[in-house]
Amino acid sequence: MAKILVVDDEPDVELLIRQKFAKQLKTKELEFIFASNGTEALKALHQDKEISVILTDINMPEMDGLVLLSHLPELKRIFKAVIISAYGDMSNIRKAMNRGACDFITKPIDFKDLEITIFNAIEQCLTLKKAMEAQAMLSDLEKELAIAYNIQQSIIPHHFKPIPSSQTFDILGTMIPAKHVGGDFFDFFQIDHNHLGFLIADVSGKGIPAALFMAMSRAIIRTVAQKASSPKNCLKEANRILCIDNDACMFVTAFYGILNIQTGRVECANAGHNPPVLLQADGALFGLARNEGIPLGVSEDAIYLQHEFQLKKDDCLILYTDGITEAMNPQQELYTEERFINSLKTWKPDSLTTLVDHILHDLYQFTSGAPYSDDITLLCLKQQV
Repeated sequence: MAKILVVDDEPDVELLIRQKFAKQLKTKELEFIFASNGTEALKALHQDKEISVILTDINMPEMDGLVLLSHLPELKRIFKAVIISAYGDMSNIRKAMNRGACDFITKPIDFKDLEITIFNAIEQCLTLKKAMEAQAMLSDLEKELAIAYNIQQSIIPHHFKPIPSSQTFDILGTMIPAKHVGGDFFDFFQIDHNHLGFLIADVSGKGIPAALFMAMSRAIIRTVAQKASSPKNCLKEANRILCIDNDACMFVTAFYGILNIQTGRVECANAGHNPPVLLQADGALFGLARNEGIPLGVSEDAIYLQHEFQLKKDDCLILYTDGITEAMNPQQELYTEERFINSLKTWKPDSLTTLVDHILHDLYQFTSGAPYSDDITLLCLKQQV
């Protein structure tokens, strides 16, 4: 049973949560503990060592959510904190993420989204606890890399169920982490009944800093995408938020698209990422949205161009990171974008599983067992009918 501490000064929050999570409470899958401010929350945390997830509002009397977050490291325990705030309060959301929050929910609360977020936080917490226990005897560097790996793995989709609302499209992604854990990630999510958002990105740096910036970037893009009117506006707003208090000067390249599930129309924008490839059913290949925009987190005033194209029957859209094109063989030769494109030309149209296998097989043959210096990441979409 997972214990969640809910910190909010609104009296109806406890009632709503008990109603919305009645089933999980009855089966004892979840247990909720409630506090009305940060002071009460710290007292509860000292009394109950089994609390693993903290769901906290920002604006509260006595001690607000930001101050509460700053006190959590003093407890020397593993927590996952999720904050609740108004959508427009991006400054405080950014501060909360910098103080250790792993995700955030905007008001008014979508309880389905809250349920998903809570269980994701629980899973991340369990994963992190297991990783830390397993790495107890390793060196400090090995511990850091293991934690970074688990953070990265916890935010990468591992299940590819049929896209809701449509049986006409298939989607498949894979990521092979490098020895020193890079910052690659991909994501896809339903925006509404007719639209699917999809994303591939690569964070600068390696290790825990890259993994944490990756988690923050994903959370921000996901949230902004629900409100943004277009991919270019989504990247613009996500970039603005990531530039706030970015003292570490970290950045992330990203390609974000919105697929109309009913029509196959795709709108997309690129923030300095490798351009995706459109592999048409007749074998024709096209590079899309060259990396014309600058990465997210570099300049607050950056703007991004938008492109549109049509996915037709048996067309495949292939998104990838530079870990593929910059992979080296034992002779220190690069795999290159040219070889990647040529390998796609030899693929005989089939399922996305065979496409991914085909790409990786050609890459493995070229590298001949040489270790990867960067993550190998792919995200592919295909129109079935």
